[in-house]
Amino acid sequence: MDNPSSSILSALGGGSGIDMAKLATDLSTAKYAAQIEQLKSRSDLMETRISAAAALKGQLSQLASALGERVRTGDLAASAATANPAVAKVSVAGGARANGTYSLEVTQLASSQTLVGKPYATSDSLVGEGTLTFDFGTVSGGSFSADGGTAPLSIEVTADDTLSTLASKISTSGSGLTAYVVSGSSGAQLVIKGEQGAANGFTISGSGASAGGGASAPGNIDFLDWSPATDGGQLKATAKDARLVFDGVEVTSATNTVTGLPAGLSLTLTGTNAGAPTEISFDRKDGAITSLMEDLVAALNDVTGQLKQTASPLGGELGNDSGARALKRELAALAGTVIMPNAPAGAPRTLGDLGLTASREGTFRLDADRLKETLARDPDGAAGMFTSGLYGVFATMDKLARNLGSTTDPGSLGGSIARYERQQTQIENRLEKIAEQQENLRAQLGRSFSWADRRVTQSQSTLSFLKSQVALWTAKD
Repeated sequence: MDNPSSSILSALGGGSGIDMAKLATDLSTAKYAAQIEQLKSRSDLMETRISAAAALKGQLSQLASALGERVRTGDLAASAATANPAVAKVSVAGGARANGTYSLEVTQLASSQTLVGKPYATSDSLVGEGTLTFDFGTVSGGSFSADGGTAPLSIEVTADDTLSTLASKISTSGSGLTAYVVSGSSGAQLVIKGEQGAANGFTISGSGASAGGGASAPGNIDFLDWSPATDGGQLKATAKDARLVFDGVEVTSATNTVTGLPAGLSLTLTGTNAGAPTEISFDRKDGAITSLMEDLVAALNDVTGQLKQTASPLGGELGNDSGARALKRELAALAGTVIMPNAPAGAPRTLGDLGLTASREGTFRLDADRLKETLARDPDGAAGMFTSGLYGVFATMDKLARNLGSTTDPGSLGGSIARYERQQTQIENRLEKIAEQQENLRAQLGRSFSWADRRVTQSQSTLSFLKSQVALWTAKD
């Protein structure tokens, strides 16, 4: 076989002046050009498939996310009210199932103890050095029962403390007490308020250097003493728990905010209605449900339209993709899928009960008459399908998006993306290997061509010498 280097040199006329580096580069490039072109074409195909599958996956995720927002905080978030709004304000925890009615009778509001102390000359009057101790518990009539779970509060009072500075120390003690001074017709009086709840009543006892004993007067620390047994009219309000009857069950609460009720309900009590129970009911969401179903149909048709284009057997980027086929199957079965498996007999259970229908071509439409019939027959059951719990419209679409987006399932869109990304990585690794081989070949050819060029140059130099000698010999003859 002819030497490739000598054949090329012969074709080019031989000798120096040839760009051997460029020649080596061109030859090494030509050797691998077909492989590189094939791999790049396949890489472009993988990119297209990844993009198409990711777009479908993204559409499903966005649809599920939008549903979740509307169910949790949007127009489908559960809301309730009382028939007598003067009794309580009602709130509903996000994602609660909004159905049913409840009776409410508030017999007593929670209150805090309010104590107005004995009068001083002014707010700058000294209160006396010592320790002021607050014991917490229940005040009932003329008796006090200490709360063993709450530690007493001790406030150190200096000789320079006035009624005003003492009020500040009480308010900033972190005990839940607040205090301020009011100057009225009787003089300056210290007003102290506790927290709501029967167990947040309190007594006051002063001790220390300025205590006056039985003859205490303004300026003696024990002039501030108070207990229910010795009350002289200072007690203006007693600490009490809220009392209510919720659906026939007696409930107490230390504050006027009542939580832990069924159906995610919370109450802020504002008044009493003893003997005249009111009703708590959830707001109807017929209009919001209809609007969401219309939006869901439009969003699903966007997905099916994109799927039809990208998964077409003729020219579709995902024409033979297992993830795209899985999505087709799931969408085809969506209207008949049971999304409320624990619903009682006769209650709506499927998206079809909410009017969702699918055609043989894979598109969706809303059967408005069927939706109206469901809303009229069982409004609570229909509303209960729109929660952020384990079942319902949102949970179904969220599960669909998660399952089809899973990278661990080879038959899902996520699995397809992972597979194409692996193939893409393999192509990139192969291109890197070819680039290395191409560079090695270029270097090898460069060395060979350089050696051949030197030999040709040497031969031409010898030929030139011989020609000059022949010319000399011929001239002498």
